[in-house]
Amino acid sequence: MARHGAFFALVLLAVAGAAAGAEAERASEEAIQQVLPRPLVIELPTEERCGERADEDAELRCASWRLAGEANNLAPWTALPEECVGHVRRYLTGPAYRSDLELVAREASAYARAAARAGETDAWVFDVDETLLSNLPYYAQHGYGLQLFDHLEFDKWVERGEAPAIPSSLSLYKEVRELGFKTFLLTGRSEGHEGVTVDNLNKEGFHEWDKLILRAPADRKKTATAYKSDKRKEMEAEGYKILGNSGDQWSDLLGYSMSARSFKLPNPMYYIP
Repeated sequence: MARHGAFFALVLLAVAGAAAGAEAERASEEAIQQVLPRPLVIELPTEERCGERADEDAELRCASWRLAGEANNLAPWTALPEECVGHVRRYLTGPAYRSDLELVAREASAYARAAARAGETDAWVFDVDETLLSNLPYYAQHGYGLQLFDHLEFDKWVERGEAPAIPSSLSLYKEVRELGFKTFLLTGRSEGHEGVTVDNLNKEGFHEWDKLILRAPADRKKTATAYKSDKRKEMEAEGYKILGNSGDQWSDLLGYSMSARSFKLPNPMYYIP
């Protein structure tokens, strides 16, 4: 009987040990699961998600490209990158472009009011294309800058005299005039387009500038930077103090005989050296 009792005691001890071991094993598995949940499921990206990511990446690249252009950090370029056509189209036809133009005009207006001294020689220089007048209707038909610039086709557009005013620039122009600045319109258009340019400007509300300067035959081989710098130097030689300059190209603003303050309007459609 005593042997049977000892046997059962050993059995109970074995069962208890087995139960304790099982409990310890379960606790160990739970601890492992807390560290690394099971099962581990890795979801591969779907084709649709890959396409969305590619679109997002292209949008970021194109936004960076546009910003680099506005900051004058790009090497000289001749056409809009093909993958950026959609980005530039949305920018130009949406609220962002208008907002950017309005911000530049507000800053220029604030500066003009502070700088105005009612002096007879204080001058403000304005570019024409993409500064006072918009050629967006033309560029919308030519890939928003994707197509290489065609002088003949663009001249046909200019000769129609249908470029609309940029509203914020028209307001700035009128204010600068009212503040007493001498206003010089310095454009890369040729002298042969003087008549149609005057008519287009007048039709869109621009009046009474002091001088409209266009490219003469002797200026045709000059870069825009050199041509416009030469003309500003002539203004200074005549005694004018150029306090402000508005343009959509860095070549409108840089070089020599620069203004006291320059205002760069956005333009991702083309680059003129």
